[in-house]
Amino acid sequence: MSKRVIIIGGGIVGLCSAYFLQKEGHEVVIIDKSDMTSGASFVNAGYITPSHIVPLASPGMIAKGIKMMFNSASPFYMKPRWDIEFFKWSWYFHKSSTKEKVARAIPVIKEVNVLSRELFQFIKASGDLGDFQLERKGLLMLYKTKEAYLHEKEVADKASFLGLEVSELDQKQLARLEPNVAIDAKGAIHYECDGHTTPTQFMPKMLDHLRKVGVEIRLNEEVVDLKVKDNHIQEVQTSKGNYTADEVVLAAGSWSGKIARKINLDLPLQGGKGYSINVARPTGISIPAILMESNMAVTPMQGFTRFAGTMEFSGLNDHIRKERAVAIAKGAHSFYPTVDINDNEIANAKTGLRPVSPDGLPYIGRSNKLKNLTFATGHAMMGWSLGPVTGKLVSEIIGDRNTVMDIKAFSPDRRF
Repeated sequence: MSKRVIIIGGGIVGLCSAYFLQKEGHEVVIIDKSDMTSGASFVNAGYITPSHIVPLASPGMIAKGIKMMFNSASPFYMKPRWDIEFFKWSWYFHKSSTKEKVARAIPVIKEVNVLSRELFQFIKASGDLGDFQLERKGLLMLYKTKEAYLHEKEVADKASFLGLEVSELDQKQLARLEPNVAIDAKGAIHYECDGHTTPTQFMPKMLDHLRKVGVEIRLNEEVVDLKVKDNHIQEVQTSKGNYTADEVVLAAGSWSGKIARKINLDLPLQGGKGYSINVARPTGISIPAILMESNMAVTPMQGFTRFAGTMEFSGLNDHIRKERAVAIAKGAHSFYPTVDINDNEIANAKTGLRPVSPDGLPYIGRSNKLKNLTFATGHAMMGWSLGPVTGKLVSEIIGDRNTVMDIKAFSPDRRF
């Protein structure tokens, strides 16, 4: 049965939800508070990462964050501030960072990422978006120290056990794989299972397609309230008007928790700010990489190379700390000594807020309290990678069909 669906949020998750809902015959409206040309869905590393099997909430992360708290240039930065929601989230994060919980999360993360990788291929093969970059060159985990190698080797062994394609490269093998750029690293673990895209290419193409097939897109329109009656959302009120729908999807990224509180729903969520710098000059880099000791990502995209990284918890703002952008430039040069990111490129650094749940797993599913509300948020650093599969799951939930995988681990009502 066709339904009228309002999607709050126009990032990768919102657009992919609209894509699959429209294909099933639903009438879809997307409402976004921005003009949908910036934010996390545009400035991320573009990774499709079955290899990212370990959630952000893992043993030692809180201690690392506290240690780095007073260094605003550190890769994992938590700005000291009085914020009850942040304190509560931090406590839940701490409770989630156990070996047992991480072990339970790993196979789930692997499964959902592999499904999403297949759905990226489905979108590409459909021709709906025309041509866009979708490559499967894998991901290099570059390391300088034995400590970093041993840390990643442990993850690689788990990934291999789960059936993902992984190999180890020494310096000579690395040079053969990346012959056009000097790399200062002892070696790499190569996750051949991974792929990558160009977000600034994919997002406009998806928007154009959705408009062509009749999806209504409301830009620069902020949701100010939700009216509830009889355990249903009756009306979505925005800065420009009021809307009714059979179903509502909350895919507002880092702002999802704030919107949920308007209807007395507790959705522990924090915005984790990431930075990226684009270098349009040739760099010689052809394979995506994570520079382990620098805690940053590098992606060869369509027309430029993107250097991205950092996780900054400092509230819902788009303030750019220059020292963090400079740290990315220095980290890149440390591993690629012939690559110099200049002052102008640093000055043009962009940021985006990634919605981070306390346990590093997304919120995907219906609310137990409101019968016509579906959550699709909280993906942390996997938002881009999991966009298509989240959209597919949302369409199955709203279509009252069995989901392509068990989503109990993603329940928005789970306890921490």
